[in-house]
Amino acid sequence: MTKQLTELHSLLAEKLLEKVKDPECKSADLNVARQFLKDNNIDAVPVEGSPLDNLIEELPFNNETRKVTVKTN
Repeated sequence: MTKQLTELHSLLAEKLLEKVKDPECKSADLNVARQFLKDNNIDAVPVEGSPLDNLIEELPFNNETRKVTVKTN
């Protein structure tokens, strides 16, 4: 059974990658890929000049609005 699950996981990752690379990719496809990465504990740290860093720089937030307030009971 483990071999089958490994193959299924690999095939799903390949199909998601194909979808994300497709110029016709829909937001729902991106959301499925995002959730797949999250479910597999895949995350990234923005390195200066990386696509993730560039995305962060383009977001319409300044440093003041990026602050997070944590409520405690």
